[in-house]
Amino acid sequence: MTDGNDGRSRTTDKRPEWQDPANGVLHDASIPLHRAFVKGNDMDWKEEYRKKQMSLAEAAKQIRSGDFVGIGLAVGACSPDMYDAILDRWQELKGVRICDSVAVRPSKLYSLEFMKGLDGHINFDPSFGTAASRKIIESRLPDYLPIMTSDGGDKYAKRSDVFICMTTTPNDQGFVNLGLTNFYSMEALRQGREEGKLRLAIAEVNDRMPTIFGDNWIHISEFDAFVENSTPIPKVGRATPGEKEKTIGEYALELIRDGDTFQMGIGAIPEAVVAGLDGKRDLGVLTEMFPIGLPQLVEKGIVTNSKKPFHKGVTVATFCMGDQTMYDYVRENPRCEFYPAAYTNNPAFVAQHPNMVAMNMALIVDFSGQIASEGIGHRMVSGVGGQFDFMIGTFYSKGGKGITLLYSSRTLKDGSLVSAIVPELPLGTPVSVPRSFAQYVITEYGIADLRYKTRRERGEALINIAHPDLRGELRASLRKNFYMA
Repeated sequence: MTDGNDGRSRTTDKRPEWQDPANGVLHDASIPLHRAFVKGNDMDWKEEYRKKQMSLAEAAKQIRSGDFVGIGLAVGACSPDMYDAILDRWQELKGVRICDSVAVRPSKLYSLEFMKGLDGHINFDPSFGTAASRKIIESRLPDYLPIMTSDGGDKYAKRSDVFICMTTTPNDQGFVNLGLTNFYSMEALRQGREEGKLRLAIAEVNDRMPTIFGDNWIHISEFDAFVENSTPIPKVGRATPGEKEKTIGEYALELIRDGDTFQMGIGAIPEAVVAGLDGKRDLGVLTEMFPIGLPQLVEKGIVTNSKKPFHKGVTVATFCMGDQTMYDYVRENPRCEFYPAAYTNNPAFVAQHPNMVAMNMALIVDFSGQIASEGIGHRMVSGVGGQFDFMIGTFYSKGGKGITLLYSSRTLKDGSLVSAIVPELPLGTPVSVPRSFAQYVITEYGIADLRYKTRRERGEALINIAHPDLRGELRASLRKNFYMA
């Protein structure tokens, strides 16, 4: 790896091209479609940076009534200090909407009691829920912006009057690095500016943010304001799999072969999968988030990225959450690169990777194979993220496998069991993955492969991996709805 004088990390090898099946266009895999080359004057950037520096309060004063304020995702979001500075102005403002995704820092923005008092002045409209923001999301006080990972940049660019994200300090050439979150930030800034929608781009500069290589650099000329604020980087602890998670993980491991390229999320079941990968070799990673345990997987030779057709030897993702070991590993590591999510999650690009395996969680699945991962009924829980992107990509990947992981049932407060495999989705439930793209569904009771099955066959296969105590009523429902009376 070598660094160019524009701050970008480059490789010297010629990478292959990938073909977009939508239009047949060939693209150089080393250059994402959106990339804009910005040439800053190395002699002038320090003075420009100095002139654009301001305090938290001064930055918050730039917000106007009616603004849609887009915020970077996860660790790339602004600090609670920035939120507080904006929220403190609530009496002066009307119709301001703040939209973030994957909240990882505590904030008054996620307090239902606090935000009720600001309704109509400043409202929280997320695009993905987490434990930090779930209570207020489930209250239905906020509105909700549905996005997929691959189109997140476009949607934030089209909506944001103001965009705020966290960056590193500038390097010697006047470039800041987006650090642990690229995702939709780069597109929100550049496309939003190109289309004339974005009025104000604010970088909260944090000297604790690690630099990550790849297409993860933005010149200071692309921002209107810089707020220097040194704050801790949130750490996300690793889950401990129980017996149920280990069983589901064991079934998932049956579908992973040496040389596969994989994507998966975070949680106890992915932890169980990672723990069982010993003995696998030459796995590759093309993913949304750097996988848990990545340093150990590389150290053991399990992940080498040597079989991938693009970015050989490099783990490619668009953001990272983890513990300090993970952050230390990915910092300025030439084997780890970030790109905008419109690139990493482009289904056409994903499909160009043979033997692509995607593993994602779901809440419920109906008899026909419709997968719901975002919420149940009109109650939002999280978001679709990159699940649909990778399910499409694996569907068209030669030897690809799209895997949906879920617990067979949940226990209610009164002790009764409710099945996660249902005859039909409750009214209002968003379909995260349509049945046309459903393939493997795994619970603690086995694997159901739906891809080439009829509607009735799908129902039978899913009932076979449902909780045993609930299979009788599920079969009765199948006969009633899918067979002639």
